[in-house]
Amino acid sequence: MSDSYRALCSDFYINQKIAVKLDLPRSRESGLELFERIRREFPGMSAFRRYKEELALESPQSEAPHRWLAVRTNSVRSGVVNPTTDDQAFGLHRRVLEVAPYFLSISPLDIDYVELLFGFDLEASGSHDRIVAEALYADSPLAGLADGSVGTATDCQPLIGLTVDESTEIEAHFEVKTRSASKRVSEQRDEPISVYLTMRQYRPVTSLDELQARFDTLALRGLEIVDERVVTSLLLPLRQAIASRSS
Repeated sequence: MSDSYRALCSDFYINQKIAVKLDLPRSRESGLELFERIRREFPGMSAFRRYKEELALESPQSEAPHRWLAVRTNSVRSGVVNPTTDDQAFGLHRRVLEVAPYFLSISPLDIDYVELLFGFDLEASGSHDRIVAEALYADSPLAGLADGSVGTATDCQPLIGLTVDESTEIEAHFEVKTRSASKRVSEQRDEPISVYLTMRQYRPVTSLDELQARFDTLALRGLEIVDERVVTSLLLPLRQAIASRSS
């Protein structure tokens, strides 16, 4: 699955987020028991860290795929970086979706939404914003705003949200993220250009048993949109623009 995606980017990752309405328990036992349960199934996730706003469990950055799990006040998030099979890409997320509600006392009423993010990082030198403007707006009516006659692009981060299925309340959000210490700096080499597809469902949950089916729907629909839209409309134009600046 991801071998073809890795050919288009430097890193590919899938992140999940379970957003809740009430604060999650912050007791020592609840978090540690959840992390221990996940570590038994994914032994590589052995690094436990406490940050200001979250508790995190992760595998070494050098391990492929790199996996992580984080618990914040109002969300449980998990991520897999550079998976090579469907099981690697989705296995951790399915297990977190299955066990986290019980360890953290999450009820169906408490779930705000479930989200699945497909992320792609593209290494690029030079101005990220100019690259994005050239790749995505050159042949559109917006090209006149960034053709150089008025000025040069210093902030070009398109974001588009769509309702892809009104009956199930599934939304898709496309985002291109540029980075630099200062938008006035023309050379940006340390951070990549990122392309995100975020699949999100707000529909009320009536039973925890529904979560696995919802996840499968988001994953399947998300992969379809990646192949049909993200690759052709975002990744390939950006790669071509990056390559033209490097040649």
